[in-house]
Amino acid sequence: MTELKRTPLYSEYKKLGAKTIDFGGWDLPVQFSSIKEEHEATRTAAGLFDVSHMAEVMVEGPDSLPFLQKMLTNDVSKLEPGKAQYTIMCYENGGTVDDLIVYHLEENQYLLVVNAANRKKDFEWLKQHQEGDVRLEDVSDEYVQLAVQGPRAEEALQTLTDTDLSSISFFRFRPDVTLKGVEGKAIVSRTGYTGEDGFEIYLHAHSGADLWQAVMKAGEPFGLKPVGLGARDTLRFEANLALYGQELSEDITPIEAGLNFAVKVNKDVDFIGKDVLKRQKEEGPGRKLVGIEMIDKGIPRTHYDVLNGEEVIGFVTTGTQSPTLGKNVGLALINHPYTDEGTEVTVQVRKRRLRAKVVPTPFYKR
Repeated sequence: MTELKRTPLYSEYKKLGAKTIDFGGWDLPVQFSSIKEEHEATRTAAGLFDVSHMAEVMVEGPDSLPFLQKMLTNDVSKLEPGKAQYTIMCYENGGTVDDLIVYHLEENQYLLVVNAANRKKDFEWLKQHQEGDVRLEDVSDEYVQLAVQGPRAEEALQTLTDTDLSSISFFRFRPDVTLKGVEGKAIVSRTGYTGEDGFEIYLHAHSGADLWQAVMKAGEPFGLKPVGLGARDTLRFEANLALYGQELSEDITPIEAGLNFAVKVNKDVDFIGKDVLKRQKEEGPGRKLVGIEMIDKGIPRTHYDVLNGEEVIGFVTTGTQSPTLGKNVGLALINHPYTDEGTEVTVQVRKRRLRAKVVPTPFYKR
């Protein structure tokens, strides 16, 4: 049995009695207190997340921009140093290699932040298509990444720095932030994966424990709590933020997943998968990701079939009881004719077929 990987903060959450699980080969906290309590804290005050398992790839060199324009669906030319962008990497057939955030650090230098489980695959895919004067380096082990999310995230974090955090707008970042009692300069970006306001902080791995302790202490008066993977998933799900392996995969295109805003088919460069995605944008995809709410009592779990009569018309990608709404809801990828709001479908919940209806997403908007 292979030993699970651990982030530099493992000992910090073990001190707090976190319950850890195997998450894609990583030994990570699923909860500290309870999923509901951590979810609630992030929605009403602030939550602190260790997301150091995420992977980072540095892309440098004079041909970095044309290379990334070929590899990514969004228009990277719209970036300037200090700006970040959500984007997707696709196969020729339009299926998804990964979704990621690209940070424009300085001229000819970009940092890609990709999903932990896809670290090796993504790096190999980039290397396979490398051309021109471009250098690629997997720098994942150099960073810790913490997320501070929630309506009081800015107040809490502001007590640790002289940088005016209110000047960092959505999908912007500062690369040189110093934090009290923490060695080194951090990248602090106004991004997140919860549907709340907040920041993601990238810092050298050896300062990770100091950063965690500093934020925990600074956040105490503001109701900040440490948050595990369980609430991270319910938070992102309510906000309709895609999870790779569920809402996106090598068999699911970003257009099917409703991520049209991140697919710029009119940019000058022919990016990988452009033809298929352009056609899906123009003609509409054959299936589409929608929200469903249960009418009958039951929870629509991942991979459950969605039916119209006897016909299987799709499947649930994620489903749970929404802690914020108290309703049993799900995201489902279903055939286009059944995607109109209010359409009634059935979900195969174990041996029972339960009624559900198509509802608008996101389920939660702050």
